[in-house]
Amino acid sequence: MRDPEVITLGCRLNAYESEVMGRHAREAGLDDAIIVNTCAVTAEAVRQAAQTIRRLRRDKPNARIIVTGCAAQTEAQRFAAMPEVDHVIGNAEKMRAETFAGLSTETSARVQVNDIMRVREQALHMIDGFGSQTRAYVEIQNGCDHRCTFCIIPFGRGPSRSVPAGAVVDQVRRLVQNGYAEIVLTGVDVTSYGRELPGEMTLGTLVRQVLKHVPELARLRLSSIDQVEVDADLMRALAEEDRFMPHLHLSLQAGDDMTLKRMKRRHSRAEAIAFCRDARALRPDVVFGADLIAGFPTETDEMFENSRRIVDECGLTYLHVFPYSAREGTPAARMPRVPGPVIKERAMRLRAEGERVLGDYFSGQIGQVADILMEKGGKGRTPQFAEVEMPGLNAYRVGAVVRARITGKTATRLMGEAVQ
Repeated sequence: MRDPEVITLGCRLNAYESEVMGRHAREAGLDDAIIVNTCAVTAEAVRQAAQTIRRLRRDKPNARIIVTGCAAQTEAQRFAAMPEVDHVIGNAEKMRAETFAGLSTETSARVQVNDIMRVREQALHMIDGFGSQTRAYVEIQNGCDHRCTFCIIPFGRGPSRSVPAGAVVDQVRRLVQNGYAEIVLTGVDVTSYGRELPGEMTLGTLVRQVLKHVPELARLRLSSIDQVEVDADLMRALAEEDRFMPHLHLSLQAGDDMTLKRMKRRHSRAEAIAFCRDARALRPDVVFGADLIAGFPTETDEMFENSRRIVDECGLTYLHVFPYSAREGTPAARMPRVPGPVIKERAMRLRAEGERVLGDYFSGQIGQVADILMEKGGKGRTPQFAEVEMPGLNAYRVGAVVRARITGKTATRLMGEAVQ
């Protein structure tokens, strides 16, 4: 007899939800189950999910394969048609203990996917920990009310809904008491947090409440944010709260105004640059990551150059580059396409920009002293989320914070030595 296995594909929110599902499956006695928590952000992500399922069936022919997540929600019939799949459950159903209890009976429905757009409340599912003893994720929000023309995720996650602040604080406290030094607040559109809650609740207000009411928390981070929605309290927290980490990952997507308009984004190029300038003025050591899409429909060479140039104009450090991938059912899928080889070449150029700016940032860190939060494998992270490797790091407890001087770099990480 063994514990159910959970395969997580995609985002940090999926990682949190996988912990919840793993607990539900154990309590239901689904010891033979493999739960595949899928992603639908690109067509390639859906293809990889199907490939993963076929491989799992070949490797473990007697396992019960349960498919869930955004791809299962948006393309339920595709996964139901796969002979390798035993059950398909939706994004709302996967968070309910009774769903997994029902799967332990012989009469459970093979496909359980309902209308996610009718979900209006978000409950917090308390968990005690993650596989790592360093960093834990806490879901504060789910769903999205925006309709970016390239994105299928709102139809996989439903409308935006927030977890009450008190429940978030309680979950953070519980994880910190269980030894986690760093908490990441995550969701689908976290900067929309609180809009449907009573009172004047915003993401910035929540951040300040977590830091106030859980003083023993060493580090607090956010998952990807939509910078145009950032509230004044969040900017104050960035300026005043040392435990709020100086690393913001921005949902930029492009650096050209016409492209942004056709994407139906809510910010302009100038607003993105101004946000980074203002944030850096408040917290000079802040670094920015960003999502960028290469080869969005109708993107000309000039439009692409605007996106390439915004890397320097915003002062970005970490780039997450997506070659445009058409998602059936989205408006962008009906727009004139950029040829595939051009998309590939533009993505390659953006990734090269990412390697350049990361290398420049790493060079500037040599000689600096930083607090490194230890992870598995003898590596750790700076407050700016740069990975650091040092001789003798295995001697330190996972989750410990080690003072270190940065002595060098590779293409992907910093090198350092402990400061006595």
